[in-house]
Amino acid sequence: MRIVDAQPDDVAKLLAFREEAARWLTTLGSDQWQRPYPAERLLATIEAGTVFMVMDGSTTAATITLTPEAEDGLWSESELAEPSMFINKLTVSRSYAGRDVGGRLLDWAGARAHAAGAVWLRLDAWTANEGLQQYYLRHGFRHVRTVTGGGAVNGGPRVSGWLAQRPAVPSDHGFTDATASPVL
Repeated sequence: MRIVDAQPDDVAKLLAFREEAARWLTTLGSDQWQRPYPAERLLATIEAGTVFMVMDGSTTAATITLTPEAEDGLWSESELAEPSMFINKLTVSRSYAGRDVGGRLLDWAGARAHAAGAVWLRLDAWTANEGLQQYYLRHGFRHVRTVTGGGAVNGGPRVSGWLAQRPAVPSDHGFTDATASPVL
């Protein structure tokens, strides 16, 4: 399998990929990703060079967004002063579930972050999705804190405020990396 930079013509494919994940999450009783993701927002992240796809031949097996920008209001000023990269929207096709594609993709993200000069690989996960939180803990992340206020619609609780991090280190993820050089 190889990792490639997503291209603008991948928007429809990636939106459908996210919808597949949302349907699966619903079967688990989670409300995560139930609102459609705006195509123009996805296109902007693709054009920024922060969206990547794991390809198995011509099939998209997984996707991840890896960016040097944190979502507003989650990390402290002192944390933001530490060189970091942030994971968003890690999604593995259901047909590739159970093969550790996601774990290997996390390792790739950590290696890419390290190559860019980051000290930390960080993420914010769905606050109510304990299964997802346990997944990240099993993959070497340490829970930092849960942010529950601010930033949400109508002043309600933040839905993606479970913060975790792990050191950004080189790894043997096993993918062929066909992406552009990382930038922090």
